[in-house]
Amino acid sequence: MRNYLIALALGALPAAANFLGGILAEFSRVSARALSLALHLAAGIVIAVVAVELIPQALEVDAAWVPILAFVLGGGFYLAVDTGVERLTKGRDAGPFIIFFGVAIDLFSDGIMIGTGTSIEFGLGLLLALGQTPADVPEGFAAIATFKNTNLDRRARLLLAAAFAFPIMLGVTLGYWGVRGQSELVQFSLLAFTAGVLTTVTVEEIIPESHKDGSDSRLATGFFVGGFALFALVAEYLG
Repeated sequence: MRNYLIALALGALPAAANFLGGILAEFSRVSARALSLALHLAAGIVIAVVAVELIPQALEVDAAWVPILAFVLGGGFYLAVDTGVERLTKGRDAGPFIIFFGVAIDLFSDGIMIGTGTSIEFGLGLLLALGQTPADVPEGFAAIATFKNTNLDRRARLLLAAAFAFPIMLGVTLGYWGVRGQSELVQFSLLAFTAGVLTTVTVEEIIPESHKDGSDSRLATGFFVGGFALFALVAEYLG
């Protein structure tokens, strides 16, 4: 139990970074251009999570078709969630909620890796937690900044920022108690499923949301590439 509590404490690091990003967005002036740049940065980070961390691991198993199928199912799961959110919002702009969902899924995958790593060795769990933390600040910023363009009040936005702690703690718990004893095929298929969700959320929601104001600046493209590079560097030298 002591090691599990340590895993939860490590998971709190990226959760706190994500919350910090949300607080920065809440108490700063976020123009349409700044929001576009933040969303491009977050999109670059999420794509890097998929390309650098999730998919390479998922394809290491012999029966690679299973993780590939899991990736497709992840995309289908996104479509089901998207449909459900649209019905719940009754025609109102569902984009911010879908972006929130995408960031939550990313945090969930972080938690799985931290929980699994800590169950093997404390040092590994610590490295994984430190590796995820820097990339979570811009994700939290982008998610809450998007909500600022809606009629959602400040209290609700702060509660949503705090709620980001739930998916990562759930992931830590699943990784520590459930995934660590499973075969590599099961573990990597779960990672591939997560990658499928993240990829479709980025392409269908985050990128379109970043262009809603009609902006198409080269600087935004630079932020997208920079987000990818940021996560790749963190994963390589801290992960």
